[in-house]
Amino acid sequence: ILAVYVVYAVGFAATGGGGGEGESGGGEVLNVLLALIVVLLAAKLGGDFFERFRQPAVLGELVMGMIIGNLHLLGIDAFEPFKHDLPLEILAEIGVIILLFEVGLESTVRDMMRVGVTSFLVALFGVIAPFFLGWGVAVFFLPEESVYVHVFIGATLTATSVGITARVLKDIGRSTSLEARIILGAAVIDDILGLVILAVVTGSSAAAATGGTVSSAAILWIIAKAVLFIVGAIVIGSLVLPHYFRFGFLLKVKGVFLSFALLLCFGLAYIAGEVGLAPIVGAFAAGLILEEVHFRDFYSRGEQQVEDLIAPIATFLVPIFFVRMGMLVDLTTFTHLSILGFAGVLTFVAILGKQVCTLAVFDKSINRIAIGLGMIPRGEVGLIFAGIGAKLMLEGHPVINTATYSAVVIMVMVTTLVTPPALKMSLLRRPAREGET
Repeated sequence: ILAVYVVYAVGFAATGGGGGEGESGGGEVLNVLLALIVVLLAAKLGGDFFERFRQPAVLGELVMGMIIGNLHLLGIDAFEPFKHDLPLEILAEIGVIILLFEVGLESTVRDMMRVGVTSFLVALFGVIAPFFLGWGVAVFFLPEESVYVHVFIGATLTATSVGITARVLKDIGRSTSLEARIILGAAVIDDILGLVILAVVTGSSAAAATGGTVSSAAILWIIAKAVLFIVGAIVIGSLVLPHYFRFGFLLKVKGVFLSFALLLCFGLAYIAGEVGLAPIVGAFAAGLILEEVHFRDFYSRGEQQVEDLIAPIATFLVPIFFVRMGMLVDLTTFTHLSILGFAGVLTFVAILGKQVCTLAVFDKSINRIAIGLGMIPRGEVGLIFAGIGAKLMLEGHPVINTATYSAVVIMVMVTTLVTPPALKMSLLRRPAREGET
């Protein structure tokens, strides 16, 4: 199937289907259409293959992107322009904003308040240990790089992929277990702490790139901005959102509920970018503050759940991000033993670092090993961090260069692959408590 698809796509491009200039600039539109045909088809083929082996579809999307992005090694150059295609890049960026909005929707402020001290401590330990371990590994393997590169690599190890762990827990019927509540609560807090670290690292790197000095006060200000933004979104959102959606409810035009939800997502993403934070911070905050109480009137008149309305948009845009991230991987770097060694050690500390979080669980009746395993997958969050680092320039070079990016992708893939079977084995060894499913 892959061979037929590649031949067809290359033949289509070669015959001018994707490169001819129309009388009114239609050639650019055709280029984008061709890119979307290839990327979306690749995403579904790859996702289907991996899901048949009960693995996350995101890995299939990433692998197919790696294949497409390295076909030039076989003399097939038709797909090379996709790597630098601006419309495709913009669609991928919007896709990751939608993705973080979805992640935020999976939890609420009330849920976070309910998880308690244990989840917070698990999250804190699970962020600090991987961060400094990743930093140390980067210093050892990349001594010639600046401290900003070392810190950024540490940052890529901090967050946990909520979606992958949640899916495993649901598959084995343990989504309401005590371990599940701790893992999912800690993973959400992980994301917030990781985004704060990302804000600090990107802000510091951006300041250094312009020749500025990064003082302790500047770092504290970046942290304060990130915290104030999230807290401000929560506080202001609780006051404004009821009136915001009440106004939307007065509009009888079709699709107003979805439009107002997206306006909130894009609005907070834009504000986050304007104040020097990553737009994904705003998108996550938008999903976090949306609660059913704000738009219950829409449900009363037959509107779908907001998650269901967003899902088709995510189905279209999010795979574009992952396939494009795969395209940026240079497979020739895998021939260097130093890069493979770096990737192997980085993966090891990524797994080890999350096991430190089990020290925060003091109740012996809780399956500590399962909690540590559930925190392992980096999934989409690690790729997002690496993608931002690949675009952030420092002294004329990306903070995350091609070789380092490839090592991070290996870490993401391995941590995502090992978690489902290991977590299932750990949880199923113990019988479910009474009342748990």
